[in-house]
Amino acid sequence: MPASFPKYVTEVITGPLPDPPGVKLRKLGLTAKHPVVFVPAAVTGGLELWEGRKCAQGLFRKRLWGGTYGDVYKRPQCWVEHMSLDNETGMDPCGIRVRPISGLVTADGFGSGCFVWTTLVSNLARIGYEEKTMFMAAYDWRLSFQNTQVRDQTLSRIKNNIELMVATSGGQKVVIIPHSTGALFFLHFMKWVEAPPPMGGGGGPYWCSKHIKAVVNIAAPFLGVPKAIPLFLSAESKDISLVRAIAPGFFENDIFQPQILQHVMRLSHSWDSTVSMIPRGGDTIWGGLDWSPEEGYSCDQKREMKNSTLVTNPARAKSAISLTRSANFGRIVSFGKDVAEAPSNDIDRIDFKGTVKGHRAENRTCRDLWTEYHGMGFEGIKAVADYKTYTAESIVELLHFVAPKMMTRSTAHFSYGIADNMDDPKYKHYKYWSNPLETTLPNAPEMEIFSFYGTGLLTERAYIYKLSPTAECHIPFQIDSSTNDEETCLKGGVYSVDGDGTVPVLSAGFMCAKAWHGKTKFNPSGIRTYLREYRHSPPTTLLEGRGTLSCAHVDIMRNFALIEDVIRIAAGASGEELGGNRVHSNIFKWSEKINLQL
Repeated sequence: MPASFPKYVTEVITGPLPDPPGVKLRKLGLTAKHPVVFVPAAVTGGLELWEGRKCAQGLFRKRLWGGTYGDVYKRPQCWVEHMSLDNETGMDPCGIRVRPISGLVTADGFGSGCFVWTTLVSNLARIGYEEKTMFMAAYDWRLSFQNTQVRDQTLSRIKNNIELMVATSGGQKVVIIPHSTGALFFLHFMKWVEAPPPMGGGGGPYWCSKHIKAVVNIAAPFLGVPKAIPLFLSAESKDISLVRAIAPGFFENDIFQPQILQHVMRLSHSWDSTVSMIPRGGDTIWGGLDWSPEEGYSCDQKREMKNSTLVTNPARAKSAISLTRSANFGRIVSFGKDVAEAPSNDIDRIDFKGTVKGHRAENRTCRDLWTEYHGMGFEGIKAVADYKTYTAESIVELLHFVAPKMMTRSTAHFSYGIADNMDDPKYKHYKYWSNPLETTLPNAPEMEIFSFYGTGLLTERAYIYKLSPTAECHIPFQIDSSTNDEETCLKGGVYSVDGDGTVPVLSAGFMCAKAWHGKTKFNPSGIRTYLREYRHSPPTTLLEGRGTLSCAHVDIMRNFALIEDVIRIAAGASGEELGGNRVHSNIFKWSEKINLQL
């Protein structure tokens, strides 16, 4: 088949395709101006093997992550061994060196057919960008952000490259484009680069002001994601729950359970970067037992709009509430649907923190695959379930209980609170630098910060759990996929809200909508912030693939409207020239419900 055949067939069916953004904007006279720095997300950056053990013979400089995975399929146990980090140090295990791939190629695509940065890079090239004016800030996303500097001097390399790009482009400041967790990594970088050595990069208090024109965050989980919690508790997600609902027992049989879920848990518990995704801000941001910012959200958009109209009339508020039951989204984990729905006063909770842990028989009788649950004992497992329900604050305590090694190691690098006094000297420590609620933006009043993200996709927000029927040998908890309730957005044990399928609107939008808006304690120099939401539109035909209007967490990188906005900023446009805020969701309404002293 000729390469143009799919396009030809599509155009016959749907009509001529629109010009790609780069072609369209080149016709309007836009050209390359500001150098561009891409900051990839966790998982989407390629990793290759530089030193391995005997089982990895022949894999020198082969991609262990972000490629075709052909060699990996042949030796999965060896792959898990080499992709895992040391459980005590969070660094390389003895005799293993896996390193990030440098250059634009590192994050072009994530596996076969899954393109991440390729479309954006190619469209920037159409208005004159080339490799000397584009830089991919590759890093080992498994490590904590500070450890990327300790082991690989990654932060220093990024600093040097930005300085070089500014110097060789006639003094034009750079535009930074982080995707997903790359936004948290770059928050850390902005504090590191201005902090004095040895902890920081020694760039001085005005380095960001001198070198950065704008930071265009795409699908940024600034406040974490609830989706991280089932990853740590049971190595699950909504997709796993769906498989369980369709094929009960699939993951519980002797073949799949040890080979999949426990390996996922082993990997995720050894990667410090995954801990950066734990929800930040506690109950103040995510809600408590009896409230949440998204209270009243309905999966049926028409019903939500109708109820929203009713509630604005105080005389009819009670009748509106009676029409639609709302999920208790603040209860991120509940053991049982009855617990998730019960009034908080009716929930009899037994504190788990004082429970004496025992040892479990599976250390000797089950397959030799380590998880921290092996040290909990049946008393510890029962205590977790007896606490009944967990909010954002108690979730952190729960993780310290079920995964103490992971949390002890990782909380030396990350924090999840809200700063009362930003002048407290403790906030100069790097563990706070990636939490936007415990650090300040740089002193750079001419810089602009954008938050681009998708809306219109159901996104994981809270979960109903149960004890696993195979708890004596395997992961003791699992999402209860048998629970459903259309009215409260519950499907397969997962409550959902508006977002991009991975990051809820609240996490992606709150900082620019409220906490960073104007001069606040988190934004003391008053950097201008803008929200740009992109409403998800699925492809109309199979020939469109994932489509150029998709706003899913990764597919948004191919969204033509977003790419056009990015190119305009790189070519010199300001946020006001772009059109200011563009919002489809209830982010401003939900942000107002959050009582945060600014």
